Amino acid sequence: MKLAVIAHDGKKAEMVAFLLQNKEFLKEADIVATGTTGSHAEKAGLTVHKFLSGPMGGDAQIATLVAEKKIDLVFFFRDPQGKHPHEPDIQMLMRLCDVHNIPLTTNPAGAQLLLEGYANRKQK
Repeated sequence: MKLAVIAHDGKKAEMVAFLLQNKEFLKEADIVATGTTGSHAEKAGLTVHKFLSGPMGGDAQIATLVAEKKIDLVFFFRDPQGKHPHEPDIQMLMRLCDVHNIPLTTNPAGAQLLLEGYANRKQK
């Protein structure tokens, strides 16, 4: 499984906590992340491939992988209360997930369901 993880600043701790709670399941996953989210994950002991930070183009780099169907799932924990100067990149990433039928979630509850669904699909 190739998983992309992105989190706005106010959600990075929540993303890291989610990844750690699911560490056993994710041990064989190939995880890619935007730069700052990836740095937080690495500090928690996780192995990730980091791209640029979101505002510097990391969202767009992950969107490229989505368009090439090189990503299986996207977890983008968004902060709905904040303003984000790279909102066009965020919208592009979400649009490409829809265009290429790549599962995307924006919160931990949805991420948990996607992981469980992915695991069930692989067992069949």
